[in-house]
Amino acid sequence: MKIAFLGLGHMGLPMARNLAAAGHEVTGFDVMPAAVSAAADGGLTTAESGTDAATGADVVITMFQTGAQVLDAYRRSDGAAGLLDVAAPGALFIDCSTIAVDEARAAHALAEAAGHRSLDAPVSGGVVGAENATLAFMVGGTDEDFEAARPLLEAMGRRVVHCGGAGLGQAAKVCNNMILAVSQIAVAEAFVLGERLGLSHQALFDVASNASGQCWALTTNCPVPGPVPTSPANRDYQPGFAGALMNKDLGLAEHAISATGVEARMGMLAREIYAQYAAGDGAGQDFSGIINTIRAESA
Repeated sequence: MKIAFLGLGHMGLPMARNLAAAGHEVTGFDVMPAAVSAAADGGLTTAESGTDAATGADVVITMFQTGAQVLDAYRRSDGAAGLLDVAAPGALFIDCSTIAVDEARAAHALAEAAGHRSLDAPVSGGVVGAENATLAFMVGGTDEDFEAARPLLEAMGRRVVHCGGAGLGQAAKVCNNMILAVSQIAVAEAFVLGERLGLSHQALFDVASNASGQCWALTTNCPVPGPVPTSPANRDYQPGFAGALMNKDLGLAEHAISATGVEARMGMLAREIYAQYAAGDGAGQDFSGIINTIRAESA
């Protein structure tokens, strides 16, 4: 299958490599020349532009930072040819970016109007999941398009869930990441409280990881070095999943909360906390580094 993969950053490049390793003909592109060079150096076929990569492609996968970038790539605002204009007739467009639900639905509408098929398929699992092909995909679109995409998504991930129609993959992602943000803050606060009470990190981990406090933010992304050797805390909080990205995702949650009128006080407080974190050094650190902010602000 001829696949165009656009967006070769920390997540996109290993995802594209996994598709190529599965035997697909993958051509990649990124607006950052360094990312294109890294992909080429790693053996991936690259193109000089996104439309060059997508020309005649059966599948077009995008991994961008914003919904505006996705929509503009699909249908260029400057009148130039966009991805929808150059892909093979009836191509399957899979957007793995994390964007707003309404933006995802707009992308679906554009693709369908151009005679193509479309899925929103945001991911969870971070860079490690992308490298090891253990990502979780949350997918929105028709049953038929989901089944067509399943073998490709399974080449990049371990768990693939069809969440419903257009935009509902993004809906699942925004809800999941709101849970993650709240739980990461709670885990960090518990460790700081444990420190003040004289409890060792390992003792708290041994109890909570096998009790009702167990969660991903503790057992995989533990915010203190030691108990989970692979967590970012052991690498001076090099991301994983950067604070700037968590802040972005919580902005999407805030948009959805406002649109639906849901009373989500914990989610909105997490949004406030991570907005402050991302305004400083936390933007480039793993979001579990919020524990240092909590320590600094504790009396």
